[in-house]
Amino acid sequence: MRLIRLALGIVVAVQGFIAKDWALVTLGGLFAAMPLLNIGCCSTGNCRVSTKENTKKTQDISYEEVR
Repeated sequence: MRLIRLALGIVVAVQGFIAKDWALVTLGGLFAAMPLLNIGCCSTGNCRVSTKENTKKTQDISYEEVR
């Protein structure tokens, strides 16, 4: 996944350089820097989903054979 992000960032930066659109060059540079520096939204642990503990006790279920 990091290689795909790096390739996408390089492609966006080169396309921006060819079109002389410096906003695209900056955006492509940021996209290329993210996989190189291993940063992103989940690198700081902010994507963690909080889970609730199950405090309910399970009950034994009795089954009855039906004919």
